[in-house]
Amino acid sequence: MNIAFTEEQEMLRTSARDFVEKECPARLVRQIEESEGGYSPELWRKMADLGWMGLVIPEEYGGVGGSFLDLLLLIEEMGRGCLPGPFLSTLVLGALPIMAAGTAEQKEEFLPKIAQGEMILALALTEPSARWDAASIAVGAVSEKEQYIINGTKLFIEYAHIADYLLCVARTKDAPTGRGEDGLSLFLVDARSPGLKCTPFKTIGSVPQCEVVFDNVVVPAKNMLGERDRGWPVVKDMLERGAIAKCAESIGGARQVVEMTVAYAKERVAYGRTIASFQTVQHMCVSMLSYADTARNITYEAAWRLSEGLPCAKQVASAKAWASEAYERITKMGAHLHGAIGFTRDHDLGLYYRRAKAATLAFGDPDHQREVVAREIGL
Repeated sequence: MNIAFTEEQEMLRTSARDFVEKECPARLVRQIEESEGGYSPELWRKMADLGWMGLVIPEEYGGVGGSFLDLLLLIEEMGRGCLPGPFLSTLVLGALPIMAAGTAEQKEEFLPKIAQGEMILALALTEPSARWDAASIAVGAVSEKEQYIINGTKLFIEYAHIADYLLCVARTKDAPTGRGEDGLSLFLVDARSPGLKCTPFKTIGSVPQCEVVFDNVVVPAKNMLGERDRGWPVVKDMLERGAIAKCAESIGGARQVVEMTVAYAKERVAYGRTIASFQTVQHMCVSMLSYADTARNITYEAAWRLSEGLPCAKQVASAKAWASEAYERITKMGAHLHGAIGFTRDHDLGLYYRRAKAATLAFGDPDHQREVVAREIGL
């Protein structure tokens, strides 16, 4: 395994960090969180102008042709600045599946628009059960001539209210008992379709999620992504990449909290000296750094295996479980060391604390991930 970053990747990281620090200060993050859309169209356009939307899209479709590791470095820097927006849902959960399973026509239609920042995608997977496995999918799609009719409810769908298209996972035939992965198909659904109702609601992380109701929504058969009844392998790969991307975002936030806390400990004076001189404070800061570094190491190992096409279900699940808990633990310890000010909504630390709580649930909470690891080791 070699996860050393190239000179070009380090340049990408540096430029991304500079951009986020300049264009997305904490003040703007708070404003975006309170907005109806939950993202800044102006900031989105600037990101597109930098080529971020086309980073992993092939050059033939107007992209840069970068790697998945390049994308993770970018997302890590976004996490460092708590940059809000539908980047992960559009690129990782939208563009990558289209690149992997889309027809030539679908690629020609969608990828150039994504690369130019002209299209936002959202993944409509989870339902009221809030589970991330195949057996929980009940939304159905019935074939009728050259189209499909979709009915049912999706829940907790991030950025569905501003999406141009939804990547909907639906059941196109009943699966045998115990084989929920059979009979699932993916559809690219126009978010303006008649019968589709989207209701946004607030979340603890201030990232908008939605209830999406499909009431006899008509989707052309040509909008099916991949093979009929065999969509779960595409979804599984998508969820693994999404989980690793969320880990990268968490790592960026966690490392920023560590740096904020260390800097504060060096300045805060108590009993005639800085609190950084107290052994307990030193040990807590070291523990925070250890949690963050471990999360980063196992995340990029899993990302490397995923990029190389190696079996990685165990590594991805382990990384997601650890990174989620590490991020939450780090923000709690950071708030503890900041004292009362760390628990105020006006302090920047609160942004990271709420994001950490939300990240824990994304793509399956730590208990869900541990169940995956248990299966992978034969338990």
